[in-house]
Amino acid sequence: MNDETLLLLANKAWATQLKDERPDYFVRQAADQNPNFLWIGCSDSRVAPDQITNSPPGVMSIHRNVANLVHEDDDNLMAVLQIAIEKSKVSHIILCGHDGCGGVAHGMNRDATGAVAHWVRDVGELSDRHRTELEVLGERERIDRLVELNVSEQLDRLSRLPIVRAAFERGQEVMLHGWVYSLTDGLLRTVRTIAATDLLQEQPG
Repeated sequence: MNDETLLLLANKAWATQLKDERPDYFVRQAADQNPNFLWIGCSDSRVAPDQITNSPPGVMSIHRNVANLVHEDDDNLMAVLQIAIEKSKVSHIILCGHDGCGGVAHGMNRDATGAVAHWVRDVGELSDRHRTELEVLGERERIDRLVELNVSEQLDRLSRLPIVRAAFERGQEVMLHGWVYSLTDGLLRTVRTIAATDLLQEQPG
């Protein structure tokens, strides 16, 4: 039996089990969605946001890319943000990296090619800015520390996006969370949090 057939059979077993337990489950799910969280994370196959937070369908919108980066010219991310902020009115946006991130490692070592090299170029620049701190660490520790620095950097970028600023300024309650997931113990840890009041107080006048 091939791999894709196994996935289809697993899907059928999952759907059947849910319908047996809650006959109206899919009817209710199809009616609408009202997520309270938007997760922006890495596309690494080992980091499944809904699984690691034990979240049922409908609770969390998810956007993933290599090394969980925020680029204002990324139309896909901007569309996801627009829907999450303006339509779903999520209360929390989580920017989550993970220890041992391959995208971050490629950015730091500048050893990627093609589209990956172009995508993670900013991680290399971030590494250069923190060279003094990073160069005294071992290889794995250096990557994991850069993962944290990258989460903080991307959270800053997120907070400066016009769509996020506009939400803050009109009083929409949105918290920005920077987290890192550990592949070795399955736990999430907080790097930093940004609230609307933090940013609005920074503005002059």
